[in-house]
Amino acid sequence: MRYAAITERLAGLGGAKWAVHAKARAMKADGAKVIELTIGEPDVATPPELMAIAAKAMLAGRTGYSNGQGEPGLLAALATRYSARRGRTISPDQIMCFPGTQTTLYAVLMGLVGPGDEVLLGDPMYATYEGLIAATGAKMVPVPLLATAGFRIRAEDIADRITPQTRVIFLNSPHNPTGAVLTRDDFAAIGALAKRHDLWILCDEVYEDLVFDGVSFASPLDLPDLADRVIVASSISKSHAAPGFRSGWCVGPAAFIERLLPLSETMLFGNQPFIADMTAQAIATDSPVAAGMVARFARRAALVEARLDGVAGLRVHRPDAGMFALVDVAAVTADGEAFAMALLERTGVAVMPGASFGAALRTWLRLSLTQPDAVIEEACGRIAAFATEYKAEGRA
Repeated sequence: MRYAAITERLAGLGGAKWAVHAKARAMKADGAKVIELTIGEPDVATPPELMAIAAKAMLAGRTGYSNGQGEPGLLAALATRYSARRGRTISPDQIMCFPGTQTTLYAVLMGLVGPGDEVLLGDPMYATYEGLIAATGAKMVPVPLLATAGFRIRAEDIADRITPQTRVIFLNSPHNPTGAVLTRDDFAAIGALAKRHDLWILCDEVYEDLVFDGVSFASPLDLPDLADRVIVASSISKSHAAPGFRSGWCVGPAAFIERLLPLSETMLFGNQPFIADMTAQAIATDSPVAAGMVARFARRAALVEARLDGVAGLRVHRPDAGMFALVDVAAVTADGEAFAMALLERTGVAVMPGASFGAALRTWLRLSLTQPDAVIEEACGRIAAFATEYKAEGRA
């Protein structure tokens, strides 16, 4: 039988990257005790007051069809939020709502690129980004993110990879998996390149509210001279501990939103009004759970560094935001993926191999910081002992 070309482009870009996580879940289902440090799911429940709003809206009949752009109340709330945070007027006609950031990014990229185009993307990257680009038929062009530069993407490295086929610079700040946060100066330098070569800037900002103390969040939307070429995406999944509600959005030029509307209507024809009502209330004030997550994740990142950095030559990269820490196992083995699988099988600790996030992390591991402190402490002890043994065994 014949299949669409998209199925070939996405072959191997889905669940295969999550093999260690899937095995960990299977082991748990069989009764094994596993410490799961794989996925980035908030460590608190969705605030009950937000769920009450959704329930009240459902009972009030807010269960009908929506429209392709988003519910008016949510669009107005997002416009107010972004106008206040970015220091310039953002209107509702510059916003489109989707079920989560993933769907948002899929639709936005479908609206920007196609076969023959190129998208510049930092390596390492979130695991689904490669598939998002491949789905469009465009080519992903990796831009190495250097540990020595704090994993912040550099304008000069982007410039080296721009070709006549380049259409989009795809950014993620705060960054998953590294926790790097780009500065206003970073965006200004990247924006100058975008203007010079007439490129779009797409930025995933889903971790905006999970920036650690002493670090300032910045956005390309902060720079008015980039207004005609910047699109940002976000959701309430991380900031409000509501990943299952699938409520996200993009903000960009009104002309782009108008062009994207038929695609949205073809894909979804709107998301759920009762979730839109909940989201509007969620973003109208500060998140009731974000500050607590920031404190806990920062504390656990420091714990990981204290327990693992230097053990058997391990090197810990401490994040500036988000819910992950990175550990470089290059001094132990050149194959981080094999190390992660062996770690799970022999110690019951499940971590993500860095290779799932790009070639630049092939000797790294990503550890989720969403387990309690005592569990992180226990996991670090097992990792330290295992790394010492693994190195002594001479694994390669």
